[in-house]
Amino acid sequence: MALTPAAAADHGRGFTAIWGASAHAPSDAFGPSWGPTGFENHTLRQVVRLNGGGPALRIRLSNTHGTRPLEVTGATIARTDAGAAVKPGSVRHLSFRGDRSVVVPAGAEAVSDVAAFPVAPLSKLTVTLYLAAPTGPATGHAFASATSYRAVGDHRSAVGGEAFTETSESWFFLSGVEAVDTSPRRDTVVAFGDSITDGTLSTVNADNRYPDELAERLRGRKNVVNAGIGGNRVLNDSSCFGERGTARFARDVLAQPDVRTVIVLEGINDIGFPAFEHPCTVPTTRVTAAELIAGHRELIRQAHAKGVRIIGATLLPCKGAAYFTPEGEATRDALNEWIRTSGEYDAVVDLDRALADPADPDRMLPAYDSGDALHPGDAGYRAMAEAIDLSLL
Repeated sequence: MALTPAAAADHGRGFTAIWGASAHAPSDAFGPSWGPTGFENHTLRQVVRLNGGGPALRIRLSNTHGTRPLEVTGATIARTDAGAAVKPGSVRHLSFRGDRSVVVPAGAEAVSDVAAFPVAPLSKLTVTLYLAAPTGPATGHAFASATSYRAVGDHRSAVGGEAFTETSESWFFLSGVEAVDTSPRRDTVVAFGDSITDGTLSTVNADNRYPDELAERLRGRKNVVNAGIGGNRVLNDSSCFGERGTARFARDVLAQPDVRTVIVLEGINDIGFPAFEHPCTVPTTRVTAAELIAGHRELIRQAHAKGVRIIGATLLPCKGAAYFTPEGEATRDALNEWIRTSGEYDAVVDLDRALADPADPDRMLPAYDSGDALHPGDAGYRAMAEAIDLSLL
């Protein structure tokens, strides 16, 4: 079955987002990846930790950056065991408007039919896609901090993981899991940002990203979706790190079903990339605090136009990072002061002060630092989640 872009993008009502990964174009800029070549006669198995639950669910597949129609021969869901293995008796075939296969046009999304498959908050789900025909470049999410598995041939119904001999730390095509919504209120919180929201340098497969830690505090009272993209910026697109924040906000945040609140933590790459030459950082446009504030105001405008509550998070300390400069620090300080004091965000989470070293407030506390002076480690991501007043959400 082929879906039109309009039909595939229909988010509808009666659902709530319980997992997500913001899609972007594939790249080999950081080493060989499955993304640029794509898949042919491959089974792709991906494990996700659900930050919400529900009595039945559906999945969302993205071909928004594809160059040709994406043919998905079949898809299954199952309860995760260890690695690529799934729990015996838990495999369920998915359908798309009644068919087991679906064709997703380039630039579009597809949504599966609802499967009666109850899931609990913080449980793991294994999603398996069989891709018989060549896919071309694969829309995905590069920095998953999770292992995906690939096998040659059709293994969508396999319980064991023996056939899945290749691994990657990226997600491909899978952009959302949504549960049937049994609550009359909006329940989803979206964390929007760059690599620090994405969870870069957290322990792989441990689900220690700050949005995951926040979900553990909430334990299903509200769902959490991670809309971070490593390297993303507020004001400039990147060939590797996705569309600028002001452009992708509508799709990655406001189009999430049941979205209630968004937490914005973004801008450090706008500040730092002019001091960091790499093909993925082009254009290395220097930005002022006033320009960044204008970008944040645009995010606030978009959220309020859709009735979504928006929380501003101050940028973390980064003294000692590879792209730290005194000029950039002055811009970070100015943006943070505006976030704290302007009153334009509905609420503020002061992550700068929560993670700063009291002996040197421009630097992250060593106990929270992953080692690069920019990204928190597991303890730092936990501290970020603990700094959020749950009553604000």
